[in-house]
Amino acid sequence: MNNNSNKNSTSSSDRCLWIPGPLIVGAGPSGLAVAAYLKQKGVPSLILERSNCIASLWKLKTYDRLRLHLPKQVCELPLMKFPCGFPTYPTKQQFIEYLESYSEKFDIRPWFNETVMHAEFDDALGFWRVRSEGKAGMVTEFVCRWLIVATGENAEAVMPEIEGVGEFGGSIKHTSLYKSGEEFRGKKVLVVGCGNSGMEVCLDLCNHDAAPSIVVRDS
Repeated sequence: MNNNSNKNSTSSSDRCLWIPGPLIVGAGPSGLAVAAYLKQKGVPSLILERSNCIASLWKLKTYDRLRLHLPKQVCELPLMKFPCGFPTYPTKQQFIEYLESYSEKFDIRPWFNETVMHAEFDDALGFWRVRSEGKAGMVTEFVCRWLIVATGENAEAVMPEIEGVGEFGGSIKHTSLYKSGEEFRGKKVLVVGCGNSGMEVCLDLCNHDAAPSIVVRDS
């Protein structure tokens, strides 16, 4: 989402829609939770999601062995608990199923394939003006009193600038594109970073008979 682009702010829209409640950007866990809570209070809302599904980061940009890193009790969304049969640390697929059930329970229907290009508060009108481009290229300007940004902190992959990396002859992959260590079986792999993702990827590589090494910046 861009709220500083002169190009976007001056371009025309194909249609203009008034949203009587908050406009929510992002159909991940946070966006779904906000929409559900608003609905319980009788407040209508609309979610815009640039992907074609809810929880797109979980569905499209996570590795196969992923589980919740915290106990389910502190990860459940408001107004709906995890199923009793779920383990303490639900798997990726179990969490996705939970989010889909959550969306169905509260009848949350995001507008998919909508990429928010520009948002600005119109002081003269006292409303937000949010411009979004749909899958077919249709540009819609949404006018609303409240704007809620729920795009998450990991929506975009960040690759560090490493001197000489262009001379490396092997493949370089961000963890958002990593699925399984199967493709690295029998290969030497260098993992940069020892956060949750780095440690789990190393373990997954070992389980698939790869030979990982890990680089840690902080001693």
